Amino acid sequence: MRNDDRYLSPHQARPRPPTSFEDLLGDAIERAYAAGIHDLPGLVASLNRTGPSADNGQPWTEASYTELMARLGN
Repeated sequence: MRNDDRYLSPHQARPRPPTSFEDLLGDAIERAYAAGIHDLPGLVASLNRTGPSADNGQPWTEASYTELMARLGN
């Protein structure tokens, strides 16, 4: 067995395919990181500038972002 065979691909651990919203959110987070934004307030501000809106249709807050990430992580 090769050493890298011990690890799961992150996609193998998913219980379901990502939703369109999750894909858009992931793309927006990647763009923010690529722009050098690595702190929560900056990330929330970037999401509010570029979208998508929070899953409830409202602007992002630090609390709504961390709550969604916790929910998606389960």
